[in-house]
Amino acid sequence: MAERQAGPATGWISTGLRWRDGRPVLSAARGHLVHEREAAPGTAVGWLLGGPRRCTGALLAGRSERTPCPHHAEIAPDGGAVQCAPCQSVDRGLALARDQILDDGRTYRLYLAWFGPGLLKVGLTAEQRGTTRLLEQGALAWTFAARGSLPAVRRAELTVAASGLARERFTSRVKLDHWWEHGDTAHRRTLLTEARTRAHELLHGHGVELSADHLVTDHVEVYGLTGGAPAAYRQIDALAPGAVVAGLLRPAIGRHLLLDQADGSEPLLLDTRLLTGWTLSPAPGRPPSGLSLRSRVRPEVPDTQEALF
Repeated sequence: MAERQAGPATGWISTGLRWRDGRPVLSAARGHLVHEREAAPGTAVGWLLGGPRRCTGALLAGRSERTPCPHHAEIAPDGGAVQCAPCQSVDRGLALARDQILDDGRTYRLYLAWFGPGLLKVGLTAEQRGTTRLLEQGALAWTFAARGSLPAVRRAELTVAASGLARERFTSRVKLDHWWEHGDTAHRRTLLTEARTRAHELLHGHGVELSADHLVTDHVEVYGLTGGAPAAYRQIDALAPGAVVAGLLRPAIGRHLLLDQADGSEPLLLDTRLLTGWTLSPAPGRPPSGLSLRSRVRPEVPDTQEALF
């Protein structure tokens, strides 16, 4: 069993950011030992990256934590796959995403998630994971629509997607561009309630239990977006050995971190999946360096009225 400890993870391999009990947690591992630290707003962080970038292992059936890569394999430093080919081939999460597991005996829930105007997503998550998947995806608001076995919920997901009501995927870039356009809570609640009603009309006879009275859950305040995202920031596109990532944390948004800078310059945006696989050492007091950055500004809001259907 993995031993969890608080505090810095000197020379350990980053396994990224995950949400536990509704809170974002940064983790790093060495073998079966795991260091975890809550990514709380206002926390100062500073990491020196060492290479090469390593595979983070695989999530195996019957386990809630990743099993370390037995090959200690190197992976590409460009931020793409975080696993080597052998670990990908046995990873349970990837197998589910690729429809290679037809039924695993667990109960699943169908959800509708809203990421901004015109961005309604349909997906599924294991009931035992609670709301973690929605927090990790950066959903601004969401609701459960149905529950049942994996085959039934997967068929329901495909039906809703085929109807044009919602899509199965949105890119990270599209989600980021809509952080500014979340409107108000009542608007999001109305849109998702109406979408759920429409989904239920599509799902009669699909062998799933419809969740007619599930409340709409809102994450805009959790992500610190009630005051809007920053007007401009610098997105970290790539990392390399010797780079330093540092700053003062804002609230995590899905798997992304915004880091304010002591010199008053534009904050840095880090997709924590880029951090995954690098060896981390504390770098207190050091400014960011060695990063591939891209300047981003607030997108212009289109002069259109959102239509759900």
